[in-house]
Amino acid sequence: MATHTFEIDETFNVPRSKVFALFADHQSFGKLLGAPVKRIKNSDQADPNGLGSVRKIGIGPIGLEETVTSFEPDILIEYTITSMSPIRNHLGRIRFEDTPEGHTRVRYRITFEDRVPYTGKLVSTSLERAIRQGMKKVPRLA
Repeated sequence: MATHTFEIDETFNVPRSKVFALFADHQSFGKLLGAPVKRIKNSDQADPNGLGSVRKIGIGPIGLEETVTSFEPDILIEYTITSMSPIRNHLGRIRFEDTPEGHTRVRYRITFEDRVPYTGKLVSTSLERAIRQGMKKVPRLA
């Protein structure tokens, strides 16, 4: 069982609250990833996309469910895959910080183990590429 990790560290000249809102809202997160994303369970918190909310990424039976496990407005979002998946022990962590210049720094880290030997590198590369592409859209979408 191999563990795979990647981290993307980007800075945007956009207010932190706007960048956080883009990642926190399941629908706009889908636009960022270029994949259909639908919230299928609301959080009990004030923000329906907060702690305990569940989103489905993908179409029909070909999709993953992710549950938000940590939610601190404008600071942190953590989530894990909670449906059947080709990977396990997945943790996505997105941290938001202000830079001294008044910009927003986003550190997006994903860690997981492959369930099927040798598939993790492919999954990791594909995921990282999709997220990096999505990050380029942040200034336009926020």
